[in-house]
Amino acid sequence: MAVLGEPVRILDAPAAVSALAAAGAFGDYVVYERPGEWVFAADPIGGIELTGDELRVRWGGRHTAGGWAGSPARVLDRALAELPSGGRNIYGWLAFEFCAWSFEAVAHVPPGAVLAQLMVPRLEVWLGAAGVEVSGATPEEADLIHDLIERAQRAELPRSRAVDVSVDPTGYRDRVATAIGEIRDGRYQKVILSRKVELPFGIDIPASYRLGRAHNTPARSFLLRLGGLEAAGFSPELVASVDAEAMVTALPLAGTRAFGRGEAADRAARADLLTDQKEVAEHAISVQAAFAEVAAVAEPGSTAVSDFMAVRERGSVQHLASTVRGRLAAGRGPWDALASLFPSVTASGIPKRGGVDAVFRLDHDTRGLYSGAVVTVSPAGQLEAALVLRAVYQTAEGAWLRAGAGIVAASTPDREFEETCEKLGSIAPYLVASEPAAPESL
Repeated sequence: MAVLGEPVRILDAPAAVSALAAAGAFGDYVVYERPGEWVFAADPIGGIELTGDELRVRWGGRHTAGGWAGSPARVLDRALAELPSGGRNIYGWLAFEFCAWSFEAVAHVPPGAVLAQLMVPRLEVWLGAAGVEVSGATPEEADLIHDLIERAQRAELPRSRAVDVSVDPTGYRDRVATAIGEIRDGRYQKVILSRKVELPFGIDIPASYRLGRAHNTPARSFLLRLGGLEAAGFSPELVASVDAEAMVTALPLAGTRAFGRGEAADRAARADLLTDQKEVAEHAISVQAAFAEVAAVAEPGSTAVSDFMAVRERGSVQHLASTVRGRLAAGRGPWDALASLFPSVTASGIPKRGGVDAVFRLDHDTRGLYSGAVVTVSPAGQLEAALVLRAVYQTAEGAWLRAGAGIVAASTPDREFEETCEKLGSIAPYLVASEPAAPESL
């Protein structure tokens, strides 16, 4: 990597990466935030699109497409191994429907639905405590990047436009009542049902990311334009990660109360969360399921739980959270770990097969990226998959939000609807309306 010609002090990384994304000079991109570090990866030189029907590979101006069979995770793993990527990182996203092949739910996936979009970037810009590092840029691009970052960090925060998230044409309460009945009949223990909120105006996704990140405390955050989809979000947890020491980590969150309503109210909500039997039970069974999924790909005896039932503050809500870790077993790879843990148990249900089936039957709209994952893969085999929640989405057809809640036997439709409103509070107040703008020139 090359350091920019002059040191650039990073005072506002979200502003910097938002400006790079909004410039329009670097093609499709993925922004990904880890603790203390952001990367802007752009201008794909190749990539992979997996649909329910085809595996499509792009490289060197050539496009190939063909049928596929078996596990989607293994299909992607093999396809990535065959790309002449020259040791570059991989970035992209997985749709919730990626899981259908693991749970005999393929019949629910719409024809041609996109399951995965992965890309190999030409350009990477890393921002952190050490400043800015750039890989793959021309001198002219490096100058533009320097200028964009400097200007962005002096710019004021954008202004948001109000959205009413209480409107629900999807019949959410009725769907929750149906799920409660199925749970009490013994069909499954828990399901996460969600509702889609269509937005009445276009969204400036990069500006919304910048404003939203100023008001959120995510485990990871992301901003992307890839495969015809734009999205920005503030992920509360990881679906899975595999580090350089082959340690598999999952961070299940389950159990929710509002946050940000004042010190006394937040403290009371926290105490209520820690003592509510329904929330504690929901969290415990989620951790148990995540433990079993990590153990399925880990060395025997290496799986353990830490920070059990800690409270994590995530924007407009606070959650019960735990950490599950295990060392990847010999003969297992990062995509095996992801396949075992995807979709997150906290975004599907328990047991997962019954929960996934209920999601496909009762969730009203195809999920797509919602409750899927934004993925990064290193040449050394490290992988992270951040759970996509608390996000805004946009295509040429329009923009929308989405949020869900965990339904168990003790649930009530009104409370679960209220929980979706609380979660939408992490993103809905920070939406910036789009305005036509000319791209920056090199």
